[in-house]
Amino acid sequence: MHKPLIFLSVTASVLATAALAQAQTVNIYNWSDYIAEDTLEKFTTETSITTNYDVFDSNEIVEARLLAGSSGYDVVVPSGFFLERQIPIGLFQPLDKSKLPNIDNLDPAIMAIVEAHDPGAEYAVPYMWGTTGIGYNVGAITERLGEDGPLKSWDLLFDPEIAAQLADCGISVLDAPVEMVAAALNYLGRDPNSEAPEDLEQAEQLIASIRPHIRAFHSSQYISDLANGEICLAVGYSGDVFIAADRAAEADQGVEIAYVIPQEGASIWFDMMAIPADAPNPEAAHAFINFILEPQIAADITNYVWYANPNAGADAFVDPEVLEDPAIYPTEDVMANLFPLKARTPGYDRLLTRAWTRIKTGV
Repeated sequence: MHKPLIFLSVTASVLATAALAQAQTVNIYNWSDYIAEDTLEKFTTETSITTNYDVFDSNEIVEARLLAGSSGYDVVVPSGFFLERQIPIGLFQPLDKSKLPNIDNLDPAIMAIVEAHDPGAEYAVPYMWGTTGIGYNVGAITERLGEDGPLKSWDLLFDPEIAAQLADCGISVLDAPVEMVAAALNYLGRDPNSEAPEDLEQAEQLIASIRPHIRAFHSSQYISDLANGEICLAVGYSGDVFIAADRAAEADQGVEIAYVIPQEGASIWFDMMAIPADAPNPEAAHAFINFILEPQIAADITNYVWYANPNAGADAFVDPEVLEDPAIYPTEDVMANLFPLKARTPGYDRLLTRAWTRIKTGV
């Protein structure tokens, strides 16, 4: 006698949930060129949640938006060493892991590394990871330096005599002071995470010595510039350089782009999905994060953007040429020579900002 009422009640509940999902929108702020072409469409198909997707090209930009408040974003993807210092000042809300069943797919080895940024994964989970190294135009570089040039060394950038030989074909570096200074410190044999003023001074002097040969400070333009042959050397993020290489190959204009993790070592970083404290739709944010943690979806993104993902279950779906490329998934020996970046203190940040301004302006 009561079954029809129960049926109607359940049906009404399902319809109400579906209607709510249909009306939901998740606002995402992610790095440029960092998602597969069909990821957002698949998410909407699976969840009925629509997406607004904006991009940035530096940690400093997303941090400024978050600090200003009322960013309007539900999911943001800062690097771990920025997230580490953003958590204590209340920029993010804790994750509700009951809404993230796919979190169990994450590789324990990767989670052990990102533990330093967010103990217990209370506020964020990794999206993709990679290295910061050197992308170069093989023909242009070998023409100027020969086949025996230091193609696997930071000498390509930080040796003023070599940089001078490459100035005419174009050098670009990231507009990312933390990462560029860390690379300089590592090259000098110093702790890349040092906050000692004297170390910063040495790094500034090194970068200033090659400043006349640097054409651009930008954290995304180098992708198209490398692909088009407009520059021959770029400090860049691993996957971005692979995107440039792929575009160059498709254009078939004789431009060959290579990526190298310098033999002196390089930074390894993890970009983290987090929910701002004032996110307008945290429910939809959890749904999006959980979707990205599906093995097939993570693999699809890796196959498209050429960045390693932290999903242990995704390996079976990653293209073998990507999974077996040591520049994307480094060998144990290379991993041992990589250094993670750590959060900087506010006091050091001010010194770093001033130093970077002097470097860029040449003053």
